[in-house]
Amino acid sequence: MKGNIALVEGESPKNNKNKSLKKTLYKQRYLILMILPFIIWVIVFKYIPLWGWSIAFQDYKPKPGLSMFDYPFVGLKHFINLFKDPMFYQVMRNTLAMSFMQLIFGFPLPIIFAILLNELKGIRFKKLVQTVSYLPHFVSWVIVAGLFTTMLSNDGIVNEILLKLNLIDSPISFFAIPKYFWGICTSSEIWKELGWNSIIFLAAIAGISPDLYEAARVDGANRWKSIWHITLPGIRDTILVILVLNIGWIISIGFEKQYLMGNSLVQDYSKVLDLYVLEYGIRLGRYSFGTAIGIFKSVVSIVLLVSANKLSKAINGKAVI
Repeated sequence: MKGNIALVEGESPKNNKNKSLKKTLYKQRYLILMILPFIIWVIVFKYIPLWGWSIAFQDYKPKPGLSMFDYPFVGLKHFINLFKDPMFYQVMRNTLAMSFMQLIFGFPLPIIFAILLNELKGIRFKKLVQTVSYLPHFVSWVIVAGLFTTMLSNDGIVNEILLKLNLIDSPISFFAIPKYFWGICTSSEIWKELGWNSIIFLAAIAGISPDLYEAARVDGANRWKSIWHITLPGIRDTILVILVLNIGWIISIGFEKQYLMGNSLVQDYSKVLDLYVLEYGIRLGRYSFGTAIGIFKSVVSIVLLVSANKLSKAINGKAVI
């Protein structure tokens, strides 16, 4: 009926749609103004730098008087060199190993911690535990590396405990044995971010209606059954979103902890992709090679993110992104 009136008055559906859009934009003008600085920030710092990807297809060496367009196009030369380098496969092995360890152990622990924290009854004790668990997030990796180096040294507290418990006969040099390095890095990451990563799950738990717990108690459910049938289903969507995002970051593991805790004795297990970019790309002035690695990382991350999203849709029935 409305469409007929619009046609009679000479208004096409397209014009009506445009008017509706303008009306909506006017109503939300303050929200749009508030979000505008963030949109500009994303464009300036995230999208405009993508223009620099072009040097991955050139032999770029910064020289006075030359612009990026003055360097010859070399095609996929730097990508081919990357895949021919045996070191690349070693750093990929280390990166994937530490990422998967972080995903297997570091992802579920904040969920478990948030659930257990939610079950605490004493408000003061609960806030104290929350605050203490968040603090390591604000500690720099330099300090974290120093703490772990001290604790795991030959005369550190870990060796002392193991000796007193008669679990070992002599102190273990943890930082001199390569097979321990992945575990040390994963443990340090979990210790540093456990409390911080649990915040989002605590927020999700807080959004669950208390009536559901009350109804479960009336039906005779104990705490474990309430967690299994109410808490976990209530935060399932949040868990899936965080899991999909974490999968997208699998090969972007960073280099701070590996750089600070690594040494020449464990370098075969400590070098990761980001450290490889730093040492073999930027420090040696091979900017084109470093950019090629960055493009490779971005493409793999997008593929992983899309795949995880599709897998989530197949399992859960709806896409996360």
